[in-house]
Amino acid sequence: MISFYKKFIGYICLGFLLASFTNDGNDPTEAKINELLSKMTLEEKIGQMNQLTGTGLSDDMKGLVAAGKVGSILNELDAKTTNELQRIAIENSRLGIPLVFARDVVHGFKTIFPIPLGQAASWNPQVAENGARVAAMEASSVGIRWTFAPMIDVSRDPRWGRIAESCGEDPYLTSVMGVAMIKGFQGEDLTDPSSLAACAKHFAGYGASEAGKDYNTTWIPEPQLREVFLPPFEAAVKANAATFMCSFNDINGVPSSGNPYLNKTILRDEWKYDGMLVSDWGSIEQMIPHGFCADLKEAAEKAANAAVDMDMMGYAYMVHLEELVKSGAVSEKTVDEAVKNILRLKFRLGLFDNPYTEEKEILPFYTPEALQMAKEAAIESTILLKNDKNILPLNDNIKSVAVIGPLSDAPADQIGTWCFDGEPEHSVTPLNAIQAEYGNKIKIIAEKGLAYSRDKDQQGISRAVAAAQQADVILFFAGEEAVLSGEARSRADISLPGAQSQLLSELKKSGKPVVMVVMAGRPLTIQKETEEADAVLYSFHAGTMAGPALADVIFGKAVPSGKLPVTMPRMVGQVPIYYAHKNTGRPASNIDLIDDIPVGAEQTSIGFTSYHLDAGDSPLFPFGYGLSYTNFEYTDLKLSSNEIDKNQNITIRCTVKNTGNREAAEVVQLYVRNVVASLVRPVKELKDFNKVTLKPGEAREISFTLTPEQLSFWDLNNKRVLETGLFHCWIGTNSAEGLQGSFTVR
Repeated sequence: MISFYKKFIGYICLGFLLASFTNDGNDPTEAKINELLSKMTLEEKIGQMNQLTGTGLSDDMKGLVAAGKVGSILNELDAKTTNELQRIAIENSRLGIPLVFARDVVHGFKTIFPIPLGQAASWNPQVAENGARVAAMEASSVGIRWTFAPMIDVSRDPRWGRIAESCGEDPYLTSVMGVAMIKGFQGEDLTDPSSLAACAKHFAGYGASEAGKDYNTTWIPEPQLREVFLPPFEAAVKANAATFMCSFNDINGVPSSGNPYLNKTILRDEWKYDGMLVSDWGSIEQMIPHGFCADLKEAAEKAANAAVDMDMMGYAYMVHLEELVKSGAVSEKTVDEAVKNILRLKFRLGLFDNPYTEEKEILPFYTPEALQMAKEAAIESTILLKNDKNILPLNDNIKSVAVIGPLSDAPADQIGTWCFDGEPEHSVTPLNAIQAEYGNKIKIIAEKGLAYSRDKDQQGISRAVAAAQQADVILFFAGEEAVLSGEARSRADISLPGAQSQLLSELKKSGKPVVMVVMAGRPLTIQKETEEADAVLYSFHAGTMAGPALADVIFGKAVPSGKLPVTMPRMVGQVPIYYAHKNTGRPASNIDLIDDIPVGAEQTSIGFTSYHLDAGDSPLFPFGYGLSYTNFEYTDLKLSSNEIDKNQNITIRCTVKNTGNREAAEVVQLYVRNVVASLVRPVKELKDFNKVTLKPGEAREISFTLTPEQLSFWDLNNKRVLETGLFHCWIGTNSAEGLQGSFTVR
């Protein structure tokens, strides 16, 4: 099986190939764009730059469309409505330019896949591609041709609600999964009516919001911006993402919607991106409360001059852009470039040739194939964090189970955040699945104990404990409701909400083994609960088929293979905590935790190193961590050379063996450290991974090839450099373990 890095490179090469045919002087599409642009009045050009939310077939909307004053409409979900508005645009407007209809389709339209953080936990880009393809098939059937996904903000703060929509803390993993999502949404041909134009968002640095508060300020040094937050977006450009979206935050005092350096210097000039850039909802207008613009007119001026092509629900361009052009504050050439990007999107979607949606009586929702892919995605995203005495999978000696906890039968919550069109009545919950599959084989005792995750009413706890005492094993489904994560859903305390921890403690007193299954939109601080439970499964809100997937894992029909895409802290005071940190001049050693310090100890007696007295230096679980129902043995690390020149690749390989009795998949991970450099480097950086399935007793050599580009970094002169010196490398099962080698670049 080829490494996922090589597959990723394949995507990138495809992007370069496709890009080579675009924006060329001999390209017939560009000729059509220029011809159409030459016929447009300034008012019609500005009309293309407006995106408005749908109001059905209201007289106002029909009038705006007929007058050519709107380029895109979002949130219209009825094919008859979209077709009628499209007809008005084509037949009644002067130039007949089609509309493009948009919707947030993030991790499913009707068939809901795991949230993106869950998909990243699969460490399988095919999972992400499948989810996006199913979403595109379903959403396009009602007229949607543009989605605002994937969200590829690198996210290192679990307090931030939108970590749920991210692919976690690592730029490389985020790049791989983001490219796979783009491929799934856009398919092989954007003109195919089942394709959706993808939107790489939020550009950029949104995941670095201070204190994990949504929309908050960010301060990001240039090397960190280049190395951590921009790589997924550069990968999206090379993968031909049709559109980009600005972020809400300011970076170093400049909001993204008015940031020429970000949107012009980097996106357009350096990366040569010729797709379309849209603001986020009202983010142009929001430069006023940022304190960056005095009024909406100034906001329109700064956004236009920062190369923001389309204003999403801000009315800034609609109200002020014509005046700004006539006054010379914004050049008409700037407007022309924006309109070209918008028209290019519409040509690439094939809307000029095929603008209408087939109105079908039977829509392609919840097909057996889609549901099966959603179930497989949920299985692959499930992470086994603890399994004392191999209690999982449950064996045939189990005659009764108690299904307890607020997430055991919560169909709306299991589909997670940011899926406006998900239908909870189609969710199969864990309780539903266990009853359907095992109800005639074992006794199932259901008692939630708490009505919902934030429930503090403990009256139901005694009933739950009574139910537990009748069972051989307790399945405790804990977590957080969908509404507790996502946009504007930041939490300062990321422990289990409500009385869930108290419920678990009481269940533990029953003496019965407890399997805790956490269903959440973010990593939670569950150290105490993990210590109390005998086994722990973690499932980032896993969508429509979460129940059948978890049932298969619990009862052994499937083997968990998920790995954490983000570090899990012991307590919130460790945040931000991530594996690719710097070492400091006094790395943690000889750790004395607060309860171990003798009373009256001298100030200097416990040393001076970098850690928290009450948490130590390590997370609860490291990035890349996840157990299996089998064991994998890593041996025989080999490097193709101990020394390489700056222009040479190096190959690193080892043997991985399944030493257990279950066929299972393992995510083999490659990490590298540049030991000494002109800028301090992280202690480890993920460079590649390979998810490989091995039969019992099977051994396979896993090989990775590192390029000079992968070993280089951004210096203080804003140049990518590869310096000579010593490098360490690891191949292992997570970011904290592995076989170690070293080599020198000369």
